[in-house]
Amino acid sequence: MKKHFLLFSIAAVFLISCNKYTSPKRTSEKHIPHPKPPETKAPPRILFIGNSQTEYFVSAPIMFEEFCRANNQRMNVDQLITVGVSLQKVYTTNKTEANQNFSNKDKDGNYYDYVVVQEATDIALSDIENYKANVKMIVEKIHKNSPDVAVYIYQGIPPVSYTDSDYLENHDRMRKNAISVMGFIKNAGLLRVGDAVKDAYDGKNGYKYLVDNKDNLRYGKHTLHLLNDGGFLQSTLLYATIFDQKPIIPKKLLLITGTGYFDSMRKQEVTKAISNPEALKEIAFNNR
Repeated sequence: MKKHFLLFSIAAVFLISCNKYTSPKRTSEKHIPHPKPPETKAPPRILFIGNSQTEYFVSAPIMFEEFCRANNQRMNVDQLITVGVSLQKVYTTNKTEANQNFSNKDKDGNYYDYVVVQEATDIALSDIENYKANVKMIVEKIHKNSPDVAVYIYQGIPPVSYTDSDYLENHDRMRKNAISVMGFIKNAGLLRVGDAVKDAYDGKNGYKYLVDNKDNLRYGKHTLHLLNDGGFLQSTLLYATIFDQKPIIPKKLLLITGTGYFDSMRKQEVTKAISNPEALKEIAFNNR
C-alpha cells in the first residue's frame, strides 16, 4: 500500500573480482531456530516494522491479517512502516507512536507476541554492522514491554532483477547477513522471504514468474516491490512459519489493481488476481 513517494532509491552495485560466481552451500536449516512465542490467554499480537518491502503495492500486515481471519486464527496486527528508510529512521519518523506501543502493557507480561523486523535493502545487503545496530536498537525497545516476544528477522530480496548476474551473490549475501543478525537476538528466527522468492523465480512446484514476458513477482524501476503474487507468497510464508501449517487460502484478498502509483487496492478473487496460488503456498510452506 503506497503511502508516500519513495524518498530514497535503493541501489546496490557490487564488483565481482572473479569471472564466475559460485554460490556457497546454504546454511543448514537445522541451525535456523523457530522462536517460541510467549504464553497468552488473549489473542496474540504481532508488530510489523519496516519499509516498502513490507507495504507498498500490497500490504503484508493487511494480507496476513486476512489469512488469519480466514483460518480462524485470532491475531491483533500493528505496524510501524515508513517507505524508503532504515529501521533507525522508521523509529525516529514514528517515534511518538512507537514509544506508545513499546510502553503498552499486557496482563501476561508481553504486549507483543511476535514481531517481524525488516531492514532497508541496502543496509541488509552491504552494511552488516549498521544492520545489527538497528535491529538491536529496535528489539531492545520492544523488550521493555515484551521480553519474551518471538522475533522474526526478515530475509530480504536482492534489489536487482532475477536475470541480473548479481542476483545470486546478492541473495547469498543477504541470507548470510540476516542469519548473522538473527544469531545475536534473543528468541529470534528467520522469515525466509528471500529464499521463498528465489524458489518461485527458480520455478519450484511448477510456478512460472513470467506473465506476458513480465515479472509477476516484483515490479519497479529503481526499487523492485512485491506485486500480488509476491505479496501473497510473503504473507503465506509468514502464516506457515508462525503456525507451522498450510493456510486455507481466502477466496478474496485486498490486492493491487495494477502497478501505477495511483492504482488502488480492492478485494479481488485470489484465483484471478494470483497466477498460481497453490504453487506459491507450497513454496511458502517449504520455506517455513
